[in-house]
Amino acid sequence: MENTDLKIAQNAKMKKIIEIAANLGLNEDDIELYGNYKAKINLDVMDKYKNNKNGRVILVTAINPTPAGEGKSTTTVGLGQAFNKIGEDAIIALREPSFGPVMGVKGGAAGGGFSQVVPMEDLNLHFTGDLHAITTANNAVSAIIDNHIHQGNELNIDPRRITWKRAIDMNDRSLREVVIGLGGIGNSLPRQDGFNITVASEIMAVLCLSRDLSDLKNRVKRIVIGETYDRKPITIGDMKIEGAIALILRDAIKPNLVQTLENTPALVHGGPFANIAHGCNSIIATNMGRKLAKYVITEAGFGADLGAEKFLDIKTLQAGFTPSAVVIVATIRALKMHGGVKKDDLQEENVDALLNGISNLEKHIETIKMFGLPYVVAINSFVTDTKAETEALSIYLAKNDHPWSLSEVWEKGGEGAIDLAKKIISEIELKPNNFKRMYEIEDSLQLKIEKVAKNVYGAENVEFSSTAKNQLRKFKKLGWDDLGVCMAKTQYSLSDNPKLLGRPVGFTITIRELRPSVGAGFIVALTGEVMTMPGLPKEPAALNMDVDSSGNAVGLF
Repeated sequence: MENTDLKIAQNAKMKKIIEIAANLGLNEDDIELYGNYKAKINLDVMDKYKNNKNGRVILVTAINPTPAGEGKSTTTVGLGQAFNKIGEDAIIALREPSFGPVMGVKGGAAGGGFSQVVPMEDLNLHFTGDLHAITTANNAVSAIIDNHIHQGNELNIDPRRITWKRAIDMNDRSLREVVIGLGGIGNSLPRQDGFNITVASEIMAVLCLSRDLSDLKNRVKRIVIGETYDRKPITIGDMKIEGAIALILRDAIKPNLVQTLENTPALVHGGPFANIAHGCNSIIATNMGRKLAKYVITEAGFGADLGAEKFLDIKTLQAGFTPSAVVIVATIRALKMHGGVKKDDLQEENVDALLNGISNLEKHIETIKMFGLPYVVAINSFVTDTKAETEALSIYLAKNDHPWSLSEVWEKGGEGAIDLAKKIISEIELKPNNFKRMYEIEDSLQLKIEKVAKNVYGAENVEFSSTAKNQLRKFKKLGWDDLGVCMAKTQYSLSDNPKLLGRPVGFTITIRELRPSVGAGFIVALTGEVMTMPGLPKEPAALNMDVDSSGNAVGLF
């Protein structure tokens, strides 16, 4: 029988989560059990260990991925296991998978092969209910907005200018634009509405960027939900419901503790997408990991142009730490695709295409160098890689003085990343860390967007639609110029056109619209045709899923 991710996970010899917690120095009062293998960690642990030395944060990012993903989470998990194999104290910090992609095409975020977080089925389905709580909090805001209007509209909210959307944790294109309130006076005022996928909700971003429950409540209070008839912003604080929303999230804000196949501790918490949100796990989980271990191995979604940029420009600023190093994951199959090979032909050897596609990797390396951080390139090995292709890539990396390592974590678990772990430690110890962000917070919103587009993406020009130009002027008057920027862009290309692979040049990034996420502390800049509610593919992964008579998952990867 094929050794699938699911079969490997189901055969795992897990330790009771109480034992995993004890190895971190946590006692039973520090955790809340969700069965035998999952737990939430109480927030007062941060006070308990406030005098502990902060651990080093290592970010795992990647080149622009193919639709199947390139094993960034798998590398993160395998690397954490490798650190422990060589006697280094490490903890992993990941995002929670979104249910929509699990049912769709990409799959979950639990890693793969012998570098997985377990229990894998729980993680990819309902886990500890965090995403349900975020969905509920988001939709409670929607319900209270419509009820407020129905009950007399004391705040003078303009129903045509409500920007807050409902949410569901599922890919459902039919919900992108809807009309609500039909059926008569008793069913409230009819108006146009829509749904975001839960991981694109500002509630998700706020939860992931909050330092504690009090900070969460204050951030929720600042969330803008629309405008009045005289065009003034309306916030959740104006509606006086920040306390109720924080109450819904009081358990969801606590980090989740699980383990890998090799019993390495893993904090899995929060799950914003990186193409339409900021793409990082929670600040609370990362900072807690820094107090519990010497090294925190974490990831940020998609390529370095998206997740890593947002991690370095948004998360580290709000979390208050400097990362120690970056791992840039590359796969031979993705580089061949960037070199012009079609998806169906990736299994065939093609060294020339590989060498052509290396330009994509080059740009991401340049970006990390601009941030001033030590780095190592991890070649994530696949069975379809040939000796000639691997040799060609390794020669290029060595010739250009790029630290690199062959990662075989899918097949070998932690053993497959021992060399990578040693090289990262060496780079941290020997190379200077001159970390600087891509823009200054004092820069105008326009300048921030231009710096990211030109320096990180390699764009020649940035064009703003008339809508975006008006919003820039308006946001400046409202005092939002000092917020960060969160770029919403396709993950498949450095440009805003998913078909422009490799390293496109001379292109223009078009900013079609800006959306305030004041509670999260940034302005979302929408480029190209990126959407905040994805759709399912023609043959969704759900078609292969089942459950047997004993309740065991079938076909979940």
